Amino acid sequence: MDGTLPTQKQHLIDPEICIRCNTCEATCPVGAITHDDNNYVVDAATCNHCMDCVAPCPTGAVDHWFAVASPFSLEEQFSWQELPARIESPDATVDALDDEAAALITQAHQGAGGSARAPASASKPRVNLFNRANPAQAKVTGNFRVTKRGTSSDVRHIVLDFGAVAFPVLEGQSIGIVPPGTDAQGRAHAMRLYSISSARDGERPNTNNLALTIKRVEETQPDGSVMRGVASNYMCDLAIGESVQVIGPFGATFLMPDDPDTDLLLFCTGTGSAPFRAFTERRRRLSSQGKGRLHMFFGARTPEELPYFGPLQKVPSSVLEQRLVFSRQPGQKREYVQDRLRIEGEAVAKLLRRDTTHIYICGLRGLEQGVEDAFATIGRQYGIDWPALRATMREQGRYHVETY
Repeated sequence: MDGTLPTQKQHLIDPEICIRCNTCEATCPVGAITHDDNNYVVDAATCNHCMDCVAPCPTGAVDHWFAVASPFSLEEQFSWQELPARIESPDATVDALDDEAAALITQAHQGAGGSARAPASASKPRVNLFNRANPAQAKVTGNFRVTKRGTSSDVRHIVLDFGAVAFPVLEGQSIGIVPPGTDAQGRAHAMRLYSISSARDGERPNTNNLALTIKRVEETQPDGSVMRGVASNYMCDLAIGESVQVIGPFGATFLMPDDPDTDLLLFCTGTGSAPFRAFTERRRRLSSQGKGRLHMFFGARTPEELPYFGPLQKVPSSVLEQRLVFSRQPGQKREYVQDRLRIEGEAVAKLLRRDTTHIYICGLRGLEQGVEDAFATIGRQYGIDWPALRATMREQGRYHVETY
């Protein structure tokens, strides 16, 4: 025993923002929610964490999950004017997810090391509003290629519209897609997570939609057959007007800070650019409100295989400072993200010395190690204890990794 108090997860309702509409109590299938003249409360002994009450809540007041040594009683909850001081695990949101989503998110974050934390100024995310049993229905309103035709990299920009269904998301979150049908064993297909590549207020401002960046997966096997990714091909082949079942949203740590004065160092390859497109769109819409900038190192084989290559040229440098790095340019030496990072070492070192700088790494798992080695080199060159700084940044919610 290490002396740590045992904890359990408890579902609580925030009395400050609850509008007492009774939606949660009417929705709860096990009768765990009740109310008096003061508050709506959750009986910890009855609640089974099914999340059915979360999606219908119009304010998000019902979406609170605390790690507690012993549950708060109904009497305590009835007396509250606000939620108590939070003693919440950084991974409490993941704990609230179904097992499949939790496993996928853990896998994506496993390269980060330690417990991931959200930026201090990030907005509070809504998670797991819709599950396999009760998915949201979205309609495809856009599906177009964002890499040049004729290349082997078929990357699609797909827009999903939710109509009258509330599906709130933040930049850095993901959604789950389950392709229809069954696998070779007759089981339902596994869920696939896709990062949101649009700003929180929609692909077009103030619309109830979101965008995804998805690469069609087709690999030639040694016997000459072609292995086609089930989820990626299902999504890339969707026609305008078709309906899609959506689960989620997921993710509570790979979020961008709301503080407009923060600088973000972004490292990505391929479709790892998806969350950074969302970051860029958010900052572009708020560009007049702060002095922070995005500094992106984006790697691909060639310009033709780099998603959004054309649109990237139109982003103002006051919002996004971009280093586009190519490893298969004819007649040129191969260059990777970590190589360009070392070249920019002096400028990067200045950013690392600011306590308002955040780091985000998204892409194939090998990217993280290359970036890590480059940071170690820059640290030695410019007198920065990189391992200590990385630990501090992670603890402060300023170091974020999603690799796959």
